[in-house]
Amino acid sequence: MRFRGTARAAGVTAVALAVTIGVTTGVAGTALAAPASGAQPAANRLEGVWRSDGYGMVLTIDHGRLTTYSVTSGSCVPGFFTAGQVGSPGRDGATRYGRGATADITVTPQGRDRAALKADDSAGSTHLERLPGLPALCTTPAPGDPLSVFDRFWETFEENYPFFAAKGIDWHAVRDQYRPQIGPQTTDDDLQRIFTAMMEPLHDAHTSLARDLHGVFFGLRPGTQEETPELAKRAGKAVAAQLVGPERMFGGGKLGVGELPGGIGYLRVGSFDDYVEDGSYQQQAAELDRALDALLAGSAGLRGLVIDVRLNGGGSDELGLRIAARLTDRPYPAYTKRARNDPADPSRFTRPQPITVRPAAAPRFTGPVALLTAGTTVSAGETFTMALMERSPRVTRIGENTQGVFSDVMIRLLSAHWAVGLPNEEFLTRDGRTFDGPGIPPQVPTPVFTEKELDTLKDSALTTARRLLGGDR
Repeated sequence: MRFRGTARAAGVTAVALAVTIGVTTGVAGTALAAPASGAQPAANRLEGVWRSDGYGMVLTIDHGRLTTYSVTSGSCVPGFFTAGQVGSPGRDGATRYGRGATADITVTPQGRDRAALKADDSAGSTHLERLPGLPALCTTPAPGDPLSVFDRFWETFEENYPFFAAKGIDWHAVRDQYRPQIGPQTTDDDLQRIFTAMMEPLHDAHTSLARDLHGVFFGLRPGTQEETPELAKRAGKAVAAQLVGPERMFGGGKLGVGELPGGIGYLRVGSFDDYVEDGSYQQQAAELDRALDALLAGSAGLRGLVIDVRLNGGGSDELGLRIAARLTDRPYPAYTKRARNDPADPSRFTRPQPITVRPAAAPRFTGPVALLTAGTTVSAGETFTMALMERSPRVTRIGENTQGVFSDVMIRLLSAHWAVGLPNEEFLTRDGRTFDGPGIPPQVPTPVFTEKELDTLKDSALTTARRLLGGDR
C-alpha cells in the first residue's frame, strides 16, 4: 500500500503526513473481539482485528471504521491511517473505505479468518489474517520519551527494510553508535540530527523523515540531481525545440502529448499522480486516458512512439500499468512484487505476487517504442519502466539509470511529532532480478539535461530516440 496521498517518491510531503500525524495518538481503547463463528452478514464479515503479512501493521474494523496501527516487536502506535466505509459491501463482502465520500481502499474477505487489502493506486494486495483481539502493546499509550521514539525508529527499519545487506549497512552497529547519545534531555533537534545521520548512508530516495508535519529529510542516490521547477522549465524548452508544433497539456501540465518529425509520437509523463487536485484514483485514471486518447487517436499513422519519464517523481503503479496496457495486444508479465515479512530474518518475504499487463479496451499502439529515463525517474516511474521490459516488440531504453527505488512507501508514525517513510518491498523481473539501488540501466546511454545541453537547447536522448525510430529519414 502506498498510503502516500500526494507524496512525491523522494519523500513524504506534509499533505500525506496530514493523514498520519494529524491523528491523535494515545490509548487504543478496548480490545476488539472477532465476530462470532458461523456465517456473518456481508456488512459484518470484516469486523474485528487483522494483522498484515509483512508491512508491520495491525488494523481494526469497527462499525465500518478502519484504523491502522504501526507495530514493531516492541511498540504499537495507533492512528497512522483511518478511513470510513463508503457504500455497501459487495455480494462477496468486498468493502470500500476512504476519507469522506472518496473510497481508495478495498478489503475483501477470503474465508472467515483471511482477507485481502487493495489500495486503488497500488499494484498487488496485502494479505490479512484475523486476530482474536488487539495485541497487548496496542491497548496502552505508546511512550513518547526520546529513547522510546529512537527504539521505535530503529525497530521499524530493523524489521522491515530489505536492503541493509545490499547497501553494506550493519544496522545493529548503527544502533550501538547512536543509542548511547539518547537521554531524557535529548531534544527534537538532537533526534532529527541522529535520525538523519542514520538514514543518510542508505542513499535511498524512499526514506524520509517528518517532524510536526514538515519533511526534514529525503534520501537520494549519490550522483543524481533533484527535479526542480527550474530544471523542468529548461528541459521543456529543450524538448520543445524538437517537437512539431506545441505540446498539448493534460493533468495540470504533468502529462504532455506532442509530435516529432517523421511521424513519431511523443508522450511526456511528469508524474503518476496529481493529475486532478484532490482527485480519486478513478479521476486520475480518467485524465490519463484523455491524454492517451489524444496521443493514440491517429496511431495507425505513427512510425514510432517516444515516452519521456526523465522527470517523473512517481505516484501510482496502477497508472503506469494503465499506459502499458495501451502498448500491447497480448497479456504479458510486468513484474512480481514481494514484501519483507519476518522481523527477525531479512531474507524472508511474502509470496511473490505476479502483476500482468493486459491489453486495454481502448486505442492502442503496438509499434516500436523508445523510453527516455534518468536518475530523476523515480518510484512508479521505475515500476513503469520495468513493466515495459517484457513488452514485444522490445522497448528501447535511452538516457541514464533510473533512481533505484521501487517499493511502495511505508509511512510509519513514531510519535505525535515524528513520522518516517521507508521501503519494505522488492519488485522483481521475470528472471528474479531487482534494480533497487543502482536503478534500471539504459540500453543506449546518453547525456540527460546537462548544463551544457540545456544551455544550447540540445537533447541527446530525444535526438537518439528519433534516430533509432527512423523519424529522421
